[in-house]
Amino acid sequence: MPSKIIQVFDLTPDEFKEKILQDLKVELNSLAQKMQPEKDEEYLTRKQLAAILQVSLVTIHDWNRKKILNPLRIGKLIRYRKSDLEKALIRINSKHS
Repeated sequence: MPSKIIQVFDLTPDEFKEKILQDLKVELNSLAQKMQPEKDEEYLTRKQLAAILQVSLVTIHDWNRKKILNPLRIGKLIRYRKSDLEKALIRINSKHS
């Protein structure tokens, strides 16, 4: 890898060091923000989902069958990711627009 020569004028060694540290802090803060864990996923029961959407459990079952919703099955339990619900609503609304 070829090395580059950078000439610095009108800066004392301390000023040069401070400039490097400032740029490094900005870069580290940017990396730290990118590495923040996303918020924990929220899972909803069928009843909670029905209450939020103001529909019946039969409608929820029908939407599962039609693949409008994507339920997660854990044994006998059925849960819905809140993020999946938001995506489904966006898809549904975009079809009707």
